[in-house]
Amino acid sequence: MSASIHDRILDLGRRARVASRELVKLTTAQKNAILIAMAAEIRGAEKAILAANTEDVQRAEKNGTAKPMLDRLRLDAKGVEAIASAIEDVAKLPDPVGEVLADWSRPNGLRLQKVRVPIGVIGIIYESRPNVTSDAAILCFKTGNATILRGGSEAIDSNRAIADALQRGGEKAGLPQDSIQLIPFTDRESVDHLAKMDQYLDLIIPRGGKSLIERVVSVARMPVIKHYDGVCHVYVHRDADLKMAADIIINGKCQKPAACNAVECVLVDAEIAETFCVMLSSLLQPHGVEIRGDAAIVKHWPGAKLATEDDFRTEYLDLILSVKTVTDVTDAIAHINGYSSHHTDAIITADDTAAKQFFHEVDSAVVLWNASTRFNDGGEFGFGAEIGISTDKLHARGPMGLPELCSYKHLVTGSGQVRA
Repeated sequence: MSASIHDRILDLGRRARVASRELVKLTTAQKNAILIAMAAEIRGAEKAILAANTEDVQRAEKNGTAKPMLDRLRLDAKGVEAIASAIEDVAKLPDPVGEVLADWSRPNGLRLQKVRVPIGVIGIIYESRPNVTSDAAILCFKTGNATILRGGSEAIDSNRAIADALQRGGEKAGLPQDSIQLIPFTDRESVDHLAKMDQYLDLIIPRGGKSLIERVVSVARMPVIKHYDGVCHVYVHRDADLKMAADIIINGKCQKPAACNAVECVLVDAEIAETFCVMLSSLLQPHGVEIRGDAAIVKHWPGAKLATEDDFRTEYLDLILSVKTVTDVTDAIAHINGYSSHHTDAIITADDTAAKQFFHEVDSAVVLWNASTRFNDGGEFGFGAEIGISTDKLHARGPMGLPELCSYKHLVTGSGQVRA
């Protein structure tokens, strides 16, 4: 079986490489027409997609899958329409391929240009969310990249239905064959085979749990862009508008607790902790949020449990919130830089100096001032559908849109120059 999986994935790679050579020939107008055809096919395949998703959800329920994971997995008609609309949104976005990033001349008359180009073949490994199948494929396609998708076993039927619709619909408008391929195997070893296929794969992007990402990083022979845990913080400074702070925390924790940009930890200045805890505990009570706090928080917050050290490092993805007192903005920054996953962190304050210090010193992909962490999202940033939220520092950081799926090359035009 291992040899069979290895050979099948190698074949996917070969075909993706061929497709990538054809994709670079497409004009922006051709790519946009193909995207519109994909969106139409997704709408036309709604019944088939929902039927496949029902199979996935029923299987997951039988297997005792946790509710947050089920919420990520489940699709309805509105969700299918959102997938189609996201494709149309990407069609409207500027095409970064061919953009001239720099243009200069040398004293010897050589003209140099730095130009955006596709990366080539991109592998995407992800779990749970079927919409990622479309988001990843269309963003890679818009930037001229072929895509090999490897979704989780829990969503295999949904992923297959969506990927097939994208390729089928796209081909009606000129999409090269094998531009979008889905690995049919859900075995963990398929991840290893894909990550070692450096002769065909130029980049791999894992989206999922920490164990999946660490597995990919440990075996990958090509660059990896990581989407690590979302241990996101909101720091309530002593000069915060407390009602604003409460609203932002409730939105960040309760709107979609299973999202990677949901709030997992609240830090509050000690001098306002009692007042703020009384307010926030009352407002959070109807939402059923479990609180795990330090000794000072437990003292002021009815029903709060004493937090462990690990609680402040945990991405709960559930209605659980850790809360800790800090002495000032410097203390808050030290905690965030030591405990966060460098994903999304926010400060709530009316003090410009404190906010600017927070902006400057917090080492995270996205840092907010007086706004919900839930805004760390490609769509909210105006990027269209996102490929993920990178917690790396090189090449891509934060929500990854179209430019982050490009490389660049240098074009040099001469008139017969030779080097002395």
